[in-house]
Amino acid sequence: MNPTLPSLQLTRLLQLASPALPVGAYTYSQGLEWAVESAVIGNEATAGRWIADLLLHGIGRFEAPLVAALLRAWPAVETGEIARLNGEFLASRESAEVRAETVQMGFSLNRLVRDLRDPALAEVERTLATLDEIAFPTGWAGLAAAWSITPEAAITAYLWSWAENQVMAALKAVPLGQASGQRLLAELGGQIPAVAAAALQLPETQWSNFTPAFAIACARHETQYSRLFRS
Repeated sequence: MNPTLPSLQLTRLLQLASPALPVGAYTYSQGLEWAVESAVIGNEATAGRWIADLLLHGIGRFEAPLVAALLRAWPAVETGEIARLNGEFLASRESAEVRAETVQMGFSLNRLVRDLRDPALAEVERTLATLDEIAFPTGWAGLAAAWSITPEAAITAYLWSWAENQVMAALKAVPLGQASGQRLLAELGGQIPAVAAAALQLPETQWSNFTPAFAIACARHETQYSRLFRS
């Protein structure tokens, strides 16, 4: 075994989870901005509760298990299953803005796959080209699988990246200080390993994204007059 391989996988994983990944994630709040506007979120404690609830009951029970399923489908290039899961995720989006978000980020990630000029991503590029619209988790899982990142590490990083983006949105919208942001990330980071482990084992019959307050916040954001974010 090449002793440098685990380190290379780690650097690739850090690249995928980085806020510098050029997919525009920083421009979206996923309804959090409306929760601030409506005074549901107004300080560190309420921001932490909102994000943690979504982590545990929303993304952790639907998006993360779906990414886990994609990570199983990509190595075998199961194009039918990849297309099905991609369609399931697109259909699950609660509002026009949130659906547009994942399609825009998926489009940007698809362009990045081409621009990286990595031979290891050739099959990912060919498979993504068969999809009319690419959901962000579909493309992201394709890169993670092509770079031989373990599902456990990939799901953990995916959840961390989501949580970091939510905290950054809260810092701007509430606003909160940098120390508050780090406390929130430390608390969320402590919960992520268990959420990731559960997502890897959750059968599809038990997936659920039933989060009514989140869906309402996303829909209300579409008519919010003053805003910083696109969702």
